[in-house]
Amino acid sequence: MTNYLILAEGDDPQQWTDNPNPLLPAGYDLVWSLICFIIIFLLFWKFVLPAFKKVLADREEQIEGGIQRAEAAQDEAKAALEKYNSQLAEARTEAAQIRDDARAQGQKIVAEAQSEAKAKADLETEKGQKTLQQERERVVGELRQEMGTTSVNLAEKLLGHDLADEAKRSGTIDSFLADLDSVGSGK
Repeated sequence: MTNYLILAEGDDPQQWTDNPNPLLPAGYDLVWSLICFIIIFLLFWKFVLPAFKKVLADREEQIEGGIQRAEAAQDEAKAALEKYNSQLAEARTEAAQIRDDARAQGQKIVAEAQSEAKAKADLETEKGQKTLQQERERVVGELRQEMGTTSVNLAEKLLGHDLADEAKRSGTIDSFLADLDSVGSGK
């Protein structure tokens, strides 16, 4: 198909026979292409390649610096985490100690409050017993006096004469009460 196109354009078929290999260019094309290639290669080698190497070296340095900074930051983070964990453990230990101290202090306060309440209760009981004893003695004294008066009045009525003498009255009352005490106590 290509052959027909070339023939249709008016190319000379003789040209195909002068150069037997169509893939190889002519000698002058090879020389000029080689010269251009060498010039471009030298320009590239002299100007482009050093700039490219510099850019690559800068990037490599930045990447390595970034890696080093990242490693340093990671090391710092690990150290901070270890410090945080140790502080947390220490705080937990301290909190447990504080709780234990608070419990012990609370138990001590409760024990002190109980002993203080017991002491106050004992004191109040003792005061109440003393007051009760005093009140009992007062009531017994009043009862003795009333019983003495009542017994003298009764004796006067029974005997039919007046026991006006105070000494007799007192002696009679005392002997009567002594008899009453001996009967009341079961002697």
